[in-house]
Amino acid sequence: MDGKTRRRGAELEDAILRAAADELAETGYPGLTMERVAQRAGTNKNAIYRRWPNRAALGVAAYRHLAEDTLKPPDTGGLREDALTLLRAINCGQSSPAARILRGLLTGVGDEPELREQLHEQAAEGAAKTWLTIVDRAVARGEARPEARNPRVATVALVLLRNEILTRGLTTVDDDVLVEIVDEVYLPLVGA
Repeated sequence: MDGKTRRRGAELEDAILRAAADELAETGYPGLTMERVAQRAGTNKNAIYRRWPNRAALGVAAYRHLAEDTLKPPDTGGLREDALTLLRAINCGQSSPAARILRGLLTGVGDEPELREQLHEQAAEGAAKTWLTIVDRAVARGEARPEARNPRVATVALVLLRNEILTRGLTTVDDDVLVEIVDEVYLPLVGA
Protein backbone atom coordinates (compact mmCIF):
# COMPACT_ATOMS: atom_id res chain seq x y z
CA MET A 1 0.00 0.00 0.00
CA ASP A 2 1.16 3.53 -0.69
CA GLY A 3 -0.53 5.06 2.33
CA LYS A 4 -3.66 6.11 0.44
CA THR A 5 -7.00 5.08 1.83
CA ARG A 6 -9.25 3.20 -0.52
CA ARG A 7 -12.16 5.25 -1.82
CA ARG A 8 -15.62 3.77 -1.62
CA GLY A 9 -19.22 4.68 -2.14
CA ALA A 10 -20.06 8.22 -3.18
CA GLU A 11 -16.43 9.35 -3.14
CA LEU A 12 -15.38 6.67 -5.64
CA GLU A 13 -18.49 7.20 -7.76
CA ASP A 14 -17.78 10.93 -7.93
CA ALA A 15 -14.17 10.28 -8.98
CA ILE A 16 -15.31 7.90 -11.72
CA LEU A 17 -17.94 10.31 -13.04
CA ARG A 18 -15.46 13.21 -13.06
CA ALA A 19 -12.93 11.03 -14.89
CA ALA A 20 -15.57 9.96 -17.43
CA ALA A 21 -16.62 13.58 -17.99
CA ASP A 22 -12.99 14.58 -18.51
CA GLU A 23 -12.54 11.75 -21.01
CA LEU A 24 -15.71 12.75 -22.86
CA ALA A 25 -14.56 16.36 -22.99
CA GLU A 26 -11.15 15.38 -24.35
CA THR A 27 -11.91 12.47 -26.68
CA GLY A 28 -15.67 12.57 -27.21
CA TYR A 29 -17.93 9.58 -26.90
CA PRO A 30 -16.11 7.51 -29.55
CA GLY A 31 -12.92 7.69 -27.45
CA LEU A 32 -14.59 6.83 -24.13
CA THR A 33 -13.30 3.53 -22.75
CA MET A 34 -13.71 1.92 -19.38
CA GLU A 35 -9.95 1.34 -19.24
CA ARG A 36 -9.08 5.02 -19.66
CA VAL A 37 -11.74 6.13 -17.17
CA ALA A 38 -10.49 3.60 -14.62
CA GLN A 39 -6.91 4.76 -15.08
CA ARG A 40 -7.89 8.42 -14.77
CA ALA A 41 -10.05 7.76 -11.69
CA GLY A 42 -7.34 5.67 -10.03
CA THR A 43 -9.51 2.56 -9.79
CA ASN A 44 -10.14 -0.61 -11.79
CA LYS A 45 -12.64 -1.49 -14.48
CA ASN A 46 -14.57 -3.80 -12.16
CA ALA A 47 -15.43 -0.86 -9.90
CA ILE A 48 -16.92 0.90 -12.92
CA TYR A 49 -18.78 -2.12 -14.27
CA ARG A 50 -20.37 -2.71 -10.84
CA ARG A 51 -22.03 0.70 -11.19
CA TRP A 52 -22.54 1.07 -14.95
CA PRO A 53 -23.02 -1.92 -17.26
CA ASN A 54 -21.54 -0.28 -20.35
CA ARG A 55 -19.92 2.89 -21.64
CA ALA A 56 -23.28 4.29 -22.77
CA ALA A 57 -24.61 4.18 -19.21
CA LEU A 58 -21.36 5.65 -17.89
CA GLY A 59 -21.32 8.45 -20.48
CA VAL A 60 -24.89 9.49 -19.74
CA ALA A 61 -24.28 9.30 -15.97
CA ALA A 62 -21.20 11.53 -16.36
CA TYR A 63 -23.27 14.05 -18.32
CA ARG A 64 -26.03 14.06 -15.69
CA HIS A 65 -23.44 14.47 -12.93
CA LEU A 66 -22.10 17.61 -14.63
CA ALA A 67 -25.55 18.96 -15.48
CA GLU A 68 -27.09 18.51 -12.01
CA ASP A 69 -26.75 22.17 -11.03
CA THR A 70 -28.51 23.33 -14.19
CA LEU A 71 -31.36 20.92 -13.60
CA LYS A 72 -32.20 22.04 -10.07
CA PRO A 73 -35.72 23.46 -10.01
CA PRO A 74 -35.79 27.16 -9.15
CA ASP A 75 -38.31 28.38 -6.59
CA THR A 76 -39.07 32.03 -7.30
CA GLY A 77 -42.62 31.84 -5.99
CA GLY A 78 -44.25 32.01 -9.42
CA LEU A 79 -44.66 29.62 -12.34
CA ARG A 80 -43.67 32.14 -15.02
CA GLU A 81 -40.43 33.13 -13.29
CA ASP A 82 -39.60 29.52 -12.39
CA ALA A 83 -40.02 28.43 -16.02
CA LEU A 84 -38.04 31.40 -17.36
CA THR A 85 -35.28 30.95 -14.78
CA LEU A 86 -34.89 27.29 -15.65
CA LEU A 87 -35.00 27.88 -19.42
CA ARG A 88 -32.42 30.66 -19.08
CA ALA A 89 -30.10 28.43 -17.04
CA ILE A 90 -30.40 25.64 -19.60
CA ASN A 91 -29.93 28.11 -22.46
CA CYS A 92 -26.83 29.68 -20.89
CA GLY A 93 -25.49 26.23 -20.15
CA GLN A 94 -25.40 25.35 -23.86
CA SER A 95 -21.77 26.44 -24.04
CA SER A 96 -20.81 24.61 -20.84
CA PRO A 97 -18.71 21.43 -20.70
CA ALA A 98 -21.89 19.48 -19.89
CA ALA A 99 -23.62 20.78 -23.03
CA ARG A 100 -20.60 19.96 -25.19
CA ILE A 101 -20.58 16.45 -23.75
CA LEU A 102 -24.31 16.07 -24.41
CA ARG A 103 -23.84 17.15 -28.03
CA GLY A 104 -21.06 14.57 -28.33
CA LEU A 105 -23.29 11.88 -26.89
CA LEU A 106 -26.09 12.85 -29.27
CA THR A 107 -23.79 12.46 -32.25
CA GLY A 108 -23.07 8.86 -31.17
CA VAL A 109 -26.74 7.92 -30.94
CA GLY A 110 -27.07 6.78 -34.55
CA ASP A 111 -24.30 4.19 -34.18
CA GLU A 112 -25.22 2.81 -30.78
CA PRO A 113 -28.77 1.80 -29.77
CA GLU A 114 -27.70 1.38 -26.11
CA LEU A 115 -26.64 5.01 -26.01
CA ARG A 116 -29.94 6.17 -27.51
CA GLU A 117 -31.84 4.18 -24.89
CA GLN A 118 -29.71 5.51 -22.02
CA LEU A 119 -30.06 9.11 -23.18
CA HIS A 120 -33.79 8.79 -23.57
CA GLU A 121 -34.28 7.22 -20.15
CA GLN A 122 -31.82 9.24 -18.12
CA ALA A 123 -32.07 12.68 -19.70
CA ALA A 124 -35.85 12.55 -19.91
CA GLU A 125 -36.10 11.35 -16.31
CA GLY A 126 -33.95 14.17 -14.95
CA ALA A 127 -35.66 16.87 -17.00
CA ALA A 128 -39.13 15.60 -16.21
CA LYS A 129 -38.41 15.50 -12.48
CA THR A 130 -37.26 19.12 -12.49
CA TRP A 131 -40.19 20.42 -14.54
CA LEU A 132 -42.70 18.35 -12.56
CA THR A 133 -41.39 19.95 -9.35
CA ILE A 134 -42.05 23.40 -10.81
CA VAL A 135 -45.54 22.37 -11.93
CA ASP A 136 -46.33 20.73 -8.57
CA ARG A 137 -45.48 23.96 -6.79
CA ALA A 138 -47.60 25.93 -9.25
CA VAL A 139 -50.55 23.57 -8.73
CA ALA A 140 -50.22 24.04 -4.96
CA ARG A 141 -50.31 27.84 -5.46
CA GLY A 142 -53.31 27.57 -7.79
CA GLU A 143 -51.32 28.74 -10.83
CA ALA A 144 -51.48 25.47 -12.78
CA ARG A 145 -54.05 22.80 -13.52
CA PRO A 146 -53.51 19.45 -11.76
CA GLU A 147 -53.63 17.79 -15.21
CA ALA A 148 -50.38 19.60 -16.05
CA ARG A 149 -48.57 17.09 -13.82
CA ASN A 150 -48.00 14.99 -16.94
CA PRO A 151 -44.31 14.73 -17.94
CA ARG A 152 -45.09 15.51 -21.60
CA VAL A 153 -46.99 18.63 -20.60
CA ALA A 154 -44.59 19.74 -17.86
CA THR A 155 -41.55 19.55 -20.16
CA VAL A 156 -43.03 21.31 -23.20
CA ALA A 157 -40.96 24.47 -22.66
CA LEU A 158 -37.75 22.43 -22.58
CA VAL A 159 -38.75 20.49 -25.71
CA LEU A 160 -39.41 23.76 -27.54
CA LEU A 161 -36.02 25.13 -26.45
CA ARG A 162 -34.27 21.95 -27.63
CA ASN A 163 -36.14 22.21 -30.91
CA GLU A 164 -34.90 25.78 -31.42
CA ILE A 165 -31.33 24.73 -30.70
CA LEU A 166 -31.35 21.59 -32.83
CA THR A 167 -33.34 22.75 -35.85
CA ARG A 168 -31.62 26.11 -36.11
CA GLY A 169 -28.13 24.88 -35.26
CA LEU A 170 -27.78 27.36 -32.40
CA THR A 171 -25.75 27.12 -29.24
CA THR A 172 -28.01 29.58 -27.42
CA VAL A 173 -31.42 31.09 -28.12
CA ASP A 174 -32.33 34.78 -27.79
CA ASP A 175 -34.08 35.65 -24.54
CA ASP A 176 -37.15 36.98 -26.37
CA VAL A 177 -37.67 33.46 -27.77
CA LEU A 178 -37.57 32.04 -24.23
CA VAL A 179 -40.14 34.59 -23.08
CA GLU A 180 -42.33 33.72 -26.08
CA ILE A 181 -42.08 29.99 -25.31
CA VAL A 182 -43.18 30.59 -21.72
CA ASP A 183 -45.81 33.28 -22.32
CA GLU A 184 -47.36 32.05 -25.57
CA VAL A 185 -47.16 28.28 -25.14
CA TYR A 186 -46.21 27.08 -21.67
CA LEU A 187 -48.40 29.23 -19.45
CA PRO A 188 -51.54 28.80 -21.59
CA LEU A 189 -50.94 25.04 -21.63
CA VAL A 190 -50.34 24.46 -17.91
CA GLY A 191 -52.05 27.49 -16.38
CA ALA A 192 -55.07 27.26 -14.12
